[in-house]
Amino acid sequence: MARNTFRTDEVLNEQNVFKLGHLKRLDKYIKPYSKKFTVTLGFTVVSGTLGLLAPYLTMIVMDESIPNRDVWQVVRLSGLMFLAVLVNIYFMRYRMDAMAKVGQGIIRDLRLDVFAHLQRLPFAYFDSRPHGKILVRVVNYINSLSDMLSNGLMNLITDLLSLVIIIAIMLSIDTYLTLVALAGMPLLIIAVFFIRIVNRKAWQIFSAKQSNMNAYIHESIAGVKITQSFSREAKNAEIFAHVTGEVKKAWNHGVRVQFLMWPSIENISILGVAFLYIVGVSLIARETLTVGVLIAFVAYIWRFWMPINNIAAFYNTLVTNMSYLELIFETLDEPVMVKDRPGAIPMPVIKGKVECKNIGFGYEEGQPVLKNVNFQCNAGDTIALVGPTGAGKTTVVNLISRFYELNEGQVLIDDVDISGVTLASLRCQMGIMLQDSFLFSGTIMDNIRYSRLDATDDEVIEAAKSVCAHDFIMETEKGYQTEVNERGSRLSLGQRQLISFARALLADPRILILDEATSNIDTKTEKALQEGLNRLLENRTSFIIAHRLSTIKHADKILVVDKGSIAESGSHDELMALRGDYYHLVVSQWEE
Repeated sequence: MARNTFRTDEVLNEQNVFKLGHLKRLDKYIKPYSKKFTVTLGFTVVSGTLGLLAPYLTMIVMDESIPNRDVWQVVRLSGLMFLAVLVNIYFMRYRMDAMAKVGQGIIRDLRLDVFAHLQRLPFAYFDSRPHGKILVRVVNYINSLSDMLSNGLMNLITDLLSLVIIIAIMLSIDTYLTLVALAGMPLLIIAVFFIRIVNRKAWQIFSAKQSNMNAYIHESIAGVKITQSFSREAKNAEIFAHVTGEVKKAWNHGVRVQFLMWPSIENISILGVAFLYIVGVSLIARETLTVGVLIAFVAYIWRFWMPINNIAAFYNTLVTNMSYLELIFETLDEPVMVKDRPGAIPMPVIKGKVECKNIGFGYEEGQPVLKNVNFQCNAGDTIALVGPTGAGKTTVVNLISRFYELNEGQVLIDDVDISGVTLASLRCQMGIMLQDSFLFSGTIMDNIRYSRLDATDDEVIEAAKSVCAHDFIMETEKGYQTEVNERGSRLSLGQRQLISFARALLADPRILILDEATSNIDTKTEKALQEGLNRLLENRTSFIIAHRLSTIKHADKILVVDKGSIAESGSHDELMALRGDYYHLVVSQWEE
């Protein structure tokens, strides 16, 4: 693909506006763990309270125990402080363990929902998006939420609780000094307001740039053979350097903005403590304040700014993750265009009569691919679709399988409109072999059995024999238990097609669709395969898209598709006698 870099508009499309509703939607995933969450919250309240006893006890020692020389009071208070530390350690350990389990449970549930939704999205969704961008949402973006959900939320609650307790304790000791101690808060609020806006935008841009990088990596790996064939390694490396440079630039900008928060809080807290010392010392000089109270207030105000710092750090994490969460929920919000309609009924047992009435369809509005397509076939007929590339042949069979929704017209199977039946009941009675012979990681046996999980080993082997795959399978190192790599890279294209053929036929479909199914099989194998197919196609309606016209001349009906319409229809002999489009296609292949 001749491309210099990913366009800027691809980045802008990824930048959604921050919505509080995204956080509210997480509540659906938190609710199943609400009991453990509540128990952990209770432990957190106790732990937070115990952790804030030290300054208060220190104040008592300074203002009462030491002036009164009460050693036993010091011992008692020290013992109480030691006990509080032990209990606090235990509660913190429980909280960390419990929240780790809760967080990972939420991540698992969210990832399951995204994966399940992706499985139901129409072909059009995957046709229009790089697979790398889809993958990064399921893996990287959801992983990035893990720490926030495992520790971040509970730490946020802990820090907010600490703030409330600290302010309550300070107010109970001295209201005026509390107001002095919190004098820096207005400055902090102003700083956070401005940093928040810039920070969110910076991390949205980074997530989009990272998505572009992942998409380019996935594309490059998938097309590495083409890259090497055309000696594009240097050019691709140049493009990738630019893409990763954009990621680096966006990351550095995001980090610079993010780290504005910490110095802001640190400087404001130092100024606040300095102001507290000035006021406190002046009050001590006037004998309206004790040293113990000032020491306690200084300790509490430092502890006050610590959770503020933590909350700011969490906010930075939240902003980063919200840009990811927006894209995750964007995926979940992607409409399932092809789904069971309200009141959909199960498809009755298919006999095989198929009729297309006035079909009109386009992948994009205003750009029709099929126009007023009409044809009918009887149960058990073999229908061949031929025509130039891009004429709409594959689109026709995709509509019969209801991979897309019609814009106009009807597809009837046994006089039943397939738009009103459930997808599962329709597709389980159809065998579909697409042009791309996709194999999954696993054994050859597993790949053939994919279409019918309850099939026995003997049934799998019989299906393989029927399509002439058995012999080459037995020549592999472990026969049917041979592991194939992702996409079946250890096998030739022809071998992959034969395994895909066996997979489709094992389902024992009432309607069989073969889209260029023999395009990568040599002529000798194809002749042997044709004999097996002739037996398997008996009493079974089949639609065959074939480039080699010699393989479909025995079809009951041949449909010549041209420019989105049925140009000619009839048997091989009938169409040859017409000397029309089909005749010229056949003659042109003879001349080849």
